[in-house]
Amino acid sequence: MNLMHLPAGSGDREVLLGREIDDLLLRLRGLVLVRDLLAQRGATAAEIDEHSREADRVRARLAALIGGRPEVEAA
Repeated sequence: MNLMHLPAGSGDREVLLGREIDDLLLRLRGLVLVRDLLAQRGATAAEIDEHSREADRVRARLAALIGGRPEVEAA
């Protein structure tokens, strides 16, 4: 099911999904910015990799929501 084709009367769900997508986008942006900052400041590979893995989880969650599969486990 695509967000653009939600059944009638699903406005609340659409709003909730929209908010979750906004939150995830903000979280992803923060993770990427912090990861890059850590790399510039000489953080360990493990610290940088941790941020990269979390960013990948957030991207997967976003893809699931945007693709209409909100049942995929939250990041």
